[in-house]
Order: sequence, then structure tokens, then C-alpha cells
Amino acid sequence: MSDTLDALRYPIGIFTKPQTITSSLMDEWSEAIAQFPNALASEVVNLSEHELHWPYRPEGWTIQQVVHHCADSHMNCIIRFKLALTEDQPTIRPYEEARWAQLADTLESPIGWSLQLLEGLHKKWVFLLKKMSQEEYDRTFIHPEHGKVFSLKEALGMYAWHSNHHLAHVRQAKKYGGKF
Repeated sequence: MSDTLDALRYPIGIFTKPQTITSSLMDEWSEAIAQFPNALASEVVNLSEHELHWPYRPEGWTIQQVVHHCADSHMNCIIRFKLALTEDQPTIRPYEEARWAQLADTLESPIGWSLQLLEGLHKKWVFLLKKMSQEEYDRTFIHPEHGKVFSLKEALGMYAWHSNHHLAHVRQAKKYGGKF
């Protein structure tokens, strides 16, 4: 893959787990999770139907697909958190993100539905995050697709990154007007 395409695919870079995850960093990540629904909504609320179909890169998802994907992905994430909090190192179930992005609810339904879902879901998620102890953040789940064990504090960082990653995709699509 070319450097240009990599930059378009990962406009904020790839998530790298810090050597040490401090409480300050976790607070920063929780705040990113808290702010994401409003930040995303402010980027897309005034877009036309035509603009919602701008891709963020060549052969990339459209703004509409990105919004719906975030709702799908973050629903899965909170379930992963709850599984890890209530079961002993559960193996989570991955899903086919690219195929979900081709379903009718992603391609044809109003983005407002996913924006509403994200708003409520993130409020619930942040409430849970604030109530979690350090021991709970150290709980883990197994992601079979990656063949790896993830702690909840690492997952928090990944989803804060995920939020900012897709926010950057929306901004990128708007910047280029879907033309690559």
C-alpha cells in the first residue's frame, strides 16, 4: 500500500499501546469517549444526502457508512466490556465489519438513528467507566481474530483511538469532497 493511501486510511496513525497506561491517560481516553458523539454529530449534522455519500479515501467507506459503523462497533465494545467484567477472561465474538457496512441499515437508513444511539450508548459507557475500579480495568477478554488477550484499559485506549480515527475520516471526506 502506498504511503498516501496509508495516510488516508490512518489519518491519525495506528493505535499503539503505551508501555504504561496511567490513570491520567485513562481519564484522557474516557473523555474522548464522552466527547465523541457530539463531535461526530457536529461534523455531519448539516451535510446533504449527496455529501453523506462522499468516501474518506479511494474505495473507502462513505461518511454515512462511517457513522453507522461507529454505532455498530461501539455497541460491540460495551458488550465486550460487560463480558469481561462479568466473566473470567471471555472469548469475545468478532463480527464482519466490512459486511455489516454493506447492510441496508448502514447504506439506507438515516444517520440520525446511529447518532442518537451513540449519544445514549456513550453516556451509559462513560458512566460505567467512571464506576470501574483499577482491578476491573485490569480484567481481560480474548479476541480470537487477533489471537490476543486485551485488558479493558487497553480496550479503552483502542476505542478512544477508534473514535478519533473515524472522526478524522469524516473530516477527511469533507475536506476532499469525496474526490480522490
